Parts: sequence; C-alpha cells; structure tokens
Amino acid sequence: MQFTVTDVPERERFEARDEAGVVAGLVTYQLTGTIIAYTHTEVDPEFEGRGVGSTLARAVMDDARARGRTVVPICPFLAEWLVKHPQYEDIVARSTRKVK
Repeated sequence: MQFTVTDVPERERFEARDEAGVVAGLVTYQLTGTIIAYTHTEVDPEFEGRGVGSTLARAVMDDARARGRTVVPICPFLAEWLVKHPQYEDIVARSTRKVK
C-alpha cells in the first residue's frame, strides 16, 4: 500500500493518506524560524503495521533537510526512528542529555 505524505501548514502537521485519500497517520510540529520540532506521531489503528509511521518519519525528515531546517525530535517514536537512521543526524538538534 502506498501512502502520500503532505504538509498541512495551517494545521501544523504532515498527513499520510492512502490511495483513497483516507488519513492513515500524522506528525504534528511547531515551526520557529528554521527550527522544526516534531511533537507527536499518530497512526490510525486500522493502518498499524503497514509502515505508515516510517513513511511519515522519512518524509518529514527529508522535508526538513530540503528546507534547511534543524529538527528537534520531541516525539518518542521519531526520536527512536532516528536512532536507526543515522543519515539524518546532521540536521538533528541534540542536547547533552536525553529526554525520555
């Protein structure tokens, strides 16, 4: 199943939709200048286990890189996903302590 991820700035979120246009998941964010904080990832229970979360994570990180933004991964899912995808480390803001 293919999901299309779109930025919906008026709602401060990215949405992943299936072929029928149904929202399968979303990532909320707060944007301040060039710093984007991804605050929450949510996948509709109907779509769990189909790669929606990973599709969203990759899309929001690629978007941040393309726009020259620094990412603050507040969302635990995204923070965990980033551990497995070190290719994005150069655009992630890291503090000296880990927030859990």
